[in-house]
Parts: sequence; structure tokens; C-alpha cells
Amino acid sequence: MSDSDNVWALLLAAGEGRRLKGLTTTRTGLAIPKQFCSLDLGPSLLREAVARAAAVTAPERICTIVAAQHRRWWSHQLDGLESENVIIQPRNRGTAIGMLLPLITLMERDPRARIMVLPSDHHVREEGRLAHALRYAAAPPAAEWPHILLLGLEPTTVDLQLGYIVPRRQGARAHHAVERFVEKPDMAHAQRLLGQGALWNTFIIAADAQSLLELFERRCPDIVTAMRAAVRGTRGGRDNGEALAELYETLPDLDFSRAILEGQEQYLRVLPIPDCGWSDLGTPERVAAALDALPRVSRDAATVSAAGNVLLSLAAQSASLRHSRVAAAGGR
Repeated sequence: MSDSDNVWALLLAAGEGRRLKGLTTTRTGLAIPKQFCSLDLGPSLLREAVARAAAVTAPERICTIVAAQHRRWWSHQLDGLESENVIIQPRNRGTAIGMLLPLITLMERDPRARIMVLPSDHHVREEGRLAHALRYAAAPPAAEWPHILLLGLEPTTVDLQLGYIVPRRQGARAHHAVERFVEKPDMAHAQRLLGQGALWNTFIIAADAQSLLELFERRCPDIVTAMRAAVRGTRGGRDNGEALAELYETLPDLDFSRAILEGQEQYLRVLPIPDCGWSDLGTPERVAAALDALPRVSRDAATVSAAGNVLLSLAAQSASLRHSRVAAAGGR
């Protein structure tokens, strides 16, 4: 892509990964958020996301939002990014706040930006297939291309731990209106959703920065105003870091899907993408399924060295957990 495309990639890497804590806790009791772990003796999920972002934009326009308390893990994994592209939030306040801070920060630098939002804790088996969809979504081919486009994955099975997007199909068009969101349905509901052509919500978004900001302004205008002031470092004459720390102490925890997207479906479109071996690795079962689909490699080591730094391997942790359960069962 050329510089004139104004396409930025925003990696979301500030989460705690609580649902997978059982797999990402070391023997010493240290819980490592999954984005800083390796799936199977390779690079971390965060480094895989950086490589994924390179499919849609130049390295100098790859940004990430991280949490201050995770510095020990991200500091060496992001040494290839420009320092101003590593945006640090003082604490975790949910996915909505985690997206708003970097959104406003980027708009201060490029008000006309088009942003590709990429979670950093996903695994994709066929990166080339996803990259094709990302490039298609990031570079509008026509004037009527939607301002906010969600990427929805065509389901391969019923999964009760994922969110679903129900599209309003519009003929042969590549993208469709969004009818509604359904978060973690029960089995009967999930089966009905698949019959209606629902898609898995990947949380991958391509959007004009201004249009994305307008979603926030309609739902939480006071927070947007306060965040903009803090990013500019204008709160009571304090610098940017002090202003952000003060603001984060007052902010509520907000989930992006529930607090921002739901109820604003009329402003959204969804692009169906074919199966590419995507997983959000949100549960031990999905980690196991992702590993089963990979070529077999040695998984004896609990850690792997990458660029002189040690990564926790989810494959080794998963194997160790299974062995412990088998041993415990045998001892009864």
C-alpha cells in the first residue's frame, strides 16, 4: 500500500486473558496474558499479530495499545515498532476504553486515517487467506464502501463461547447490513443462528477513524471529551501521562460490543470471510483444537527461547495440564 492510503493497523494487546488463566499461569504462579505467549514453540501471538498487520499497511503505521502493568512482557516483543506507536494505558478498563485511547491518539496524528483493528491474542492457521480479506476490507474499492466494516467468519461448528453477527443478506453484495449481535448463545439458539447464516464475530474491524469515533460519541460523549483532553495533555496543565492516569481512575469498565456496537447496527456492515483456521484461543478447549490442527512438533519444553527471551508455550502448558489430570484420575 502507498502512504496516501492512510491505512493504520491497531493491535489490541492490553487484555488480561482471564479466561485462559489456567493455561497461562507458570509453575511459580505468575499469570501471563495469552498475547505474550507462544501457541506452539513459535513466536508469541502478539508477534504473529504484528506480522498479520503488515499485510495491510507499512511498518511505521502499525500501532498497538498495551497496559502499563504488562511492560515486562511487551517491552521486548515490540522493539521493532516505533516508540510513538506503542500506546500505553495506565490500567485495563475494558475493550471500549482500550480502543478509544489509541483511536483518539491516532486521530491526533492523522484525522483522515482508516484503521484496521486487530486483536493480538488470536491464532490463524491460514494467514494468507485472512490477509486477502484484510486487504480487501482496508482499501475501499468504491465510494460507497462502508465506513465501518466488521469481519465475520463463516462458522465451521457450533461454538457456545463466541459472539455471533446476524447479517441482513443483500443479494450478491460482498458485505451486508448487520441485523443484530448475539453473545454466547445456548445450544438451541446457536443452531438456529447457524441456520440463519450467522457469522462468528472476530472483533476485526476496518473503519474510518472519524466514523468509529462517532460510535463512541453517541454512547459516551463525556468520556470522549475527557479522553481527548487527556491525550492532548490539557487537563489542569498536567502532562499526557499524568492526565491519563488521573482520568483512568475515574473511568468505568466498558465492553466495546455491548456498550458501543449493540444498538448501533444501522451504522455497521459485515464482510463474510471463509474459514481460515481462525481461533480466539479463548478456552483451553479451543487451544487444544487449534493445536490438533497444526503439524506435530516436539512439545516437551515448557518454554521456548525467541530473540533471547523466554516465551510460555500454550502447547506445553496444555500437555502438562492433561498429564496432571490423568495422573490425578489414576490416583483415585
